[in-house]
Amino acid sequence: MIRRLCIVGVGLIGGSLARALKVADAVGEVVGYGRDPQALQLAQELGVIDRAETDPQAALRDADVVVLAVPVGAMEGVLRELAPFLSPQTIVTDVGSTKGSVVTAAERVFGTVPPRFIPGHPIAGTERSGVAASFAELYHNRRVILTPLATTDRAALETVRGMWQAAGAQVVEMAVRHHDEVLAATSHLPHILAYTLVDTLARMEEHTEIFCFAAGGFRDFTRIASSDPRMWHDICLANRDALLGVMDRYAADLAQLRGAIERGDGEAILTTFRRAKQARDEFKQ
Repeated sequence: MIRRLCIVGVGLIGGSLARALKVADAVGEVVGYGRDPQALQLAQELGVIDRAETDPQAALRDADVVVLAVPVGAMEGVLRELAPFLSPQTIVTDVGSTKGSVVTAAERVFGTVPPRFIPGHPIAGTERSGVAASFAELYHNRRVILTPLATTDRAALETVRGMWQAAGAQVVEMAVRHHDEVLAATSHLPHILAYTLVDTLARMEEHTEIFCFAAGGFRDFTRIASSDPRMWHDICLANRDALLGVMDRYAADLAQLRGAIERGDGEAILTTFRRAKQARDEFKQ
């Protein structure tokens, strides 16, 4: 059990973790820290946290584990704010969608990544945000990626692993750079495609009619375009290099498909679609 857990940024992700740990009886007191007293009050009224603090020293006092559930673009500033009050024994982890930028932020603040700082990323979420959208089952059978470094304290790593397992997640480890490359392809690029498609259609003159007659495929594909724009703005900038690489590859493949359609090359079109269907069907299994 984690005796005292401090969640910095009690929204969908941090709030769902707190709910899950409470259900699993894997945490004692949950302290919520943030700058918005009204949001913290709501989290307390919902039973997500036991105590709300807007003072970092009070929030971190005697905390065993601190979870940074803030946008990756805010990570360095939050770490600077918390650093003077962090005990060397406190375990710190995060939920950011990019890991290279988080490691860099920690290095800038502390000089080197503290041994008990465990970068992490739960592969879970919805298009909704805020603590009111949180629920205890969010992490059930979902993967959480931890990206320990060579200097990582193994006991701290196992504590964080156990925390996520108690929340119902499957925990895997991955190198920082590899994480960012994989997530650029599987998560960041799809969000960019959804946002861009909706924006393109919304700026067409007949956009009202287009959205009126949109079928299930459009709704399924573009659902993630309802996600928090600021969060995805931060992710795009934080994972720029890996994201540009996979965007270039996708753009080249799209250009090839466009050329096939322009030429009326049905065989090339069918080959692409069949290859994609086979890959997607294998993924479902």
